[in-house]
Amino acid sequence: MGFTAVLAWAGFILASLPYINKIGPLAVAILLAVFYRHFFGYPEPIRNGIQFSAKKLLRLAIILFGLKLNIGVILQEGAPLLLRDFLVICFSIGLMILLARLFKADDSLSVLLGIGTGVCGASAIAAVSPILKAKEEDTAISAGIISIVGTLFAVGYTIIRPLLPFDAEAYGMWVGLSLHEVAHVALAGAPAGEDGLGMALLGKLGRVFLLVPLSLLLIWVMKRKGKQEEGNQITFPWFLIGFILMSLFGSYIEGRFFVISDEMMNGISTMTSFLLTMAMVGLGLSVSVKDVRQKALKPMLLLMITSVLLSLITYWMV
Repeated sequence: MGFTAVLAWAGFILASLPYINKIGPLAVAILLAVFYRHFFGYPEPIRNGIQFSAKKLLRLAIILFGLKLNIGVILQEGAPLLLRDFLVICFSIGLMILLARLFKADDSLSVLLGIGTGVCGASAIAAVSPILKAKEEDTAISAGIISIVGTLFAVGYTIIRPLLPFDAEAYGMWVGLSLHEVAHVALAGAPAGEDGLGMALLGKLGRVFLLVPLSLLLIWVMKRKGKQEEGNQITFPWFLIGFILMSLFGSYIEGRFFVISDEMMNGISTMTSFLLTMAMVGLGLSVSVKDVRQKALKPMLLLMITSVLLSLITYWMV
């Protein structure tokens, strides 16, 4: 575990440097792990600790991530917001699957990237991977790709913002509906001021909210598949219950019955990001550079196409 923590810490340090800070610590740490595996091999003597980070710490990070989801605010906005978020998720997943079949891309990577694009980037990929029984390598590759591509789009949004015929709130909603991760939404929404950023995060949190019903749907699909393929049974991902409970706690208990200081909430948020980065290091160590060249090029190009089309469609939805 300490080894994954060191690489995660190195990722945070490197991600604080100019230009690299646009990519974020998660993608940087995954790349560090991949390069370590490529040049030094997998550290077999500490495999158990690495696997603990990749699996157990990953689930803990997803549970803590629930604190960022304010269910009350989303429910106040009602059906129109959730309908648009629902359409975004369906479009992203459906188009990635369609393009993967047309261009014979890797199915597992394409599905994970579609879910990450539609919901909330690497966090969504990490949450659904156990349900889909995705390989650790596919999970790490998908998380790294979507972090890098999402960052490129977020930077691009900030460049073209002055040219768009949007007010701050409309621009923010477009950002929240179309960009990949919460960090990307915050990066692109910040130049629009508090109103624009608020709308951006609101649009994004609606997509995060739909992660739970999407996961339940995937469980149902995998169970049906398991009945057709004997021995391929899916176990319920109980960490999703923790995600829901933390969301309910942050939405309805914290701030009413007792207050957690901003400093502590920021600390929890940082710890969540660090645990998720440690988990991604563990997953990244399972990635073979040779396999990345063979498997990831087409899905990455298809992700770019899907992201461009999603931006165009959501532009007209705002």
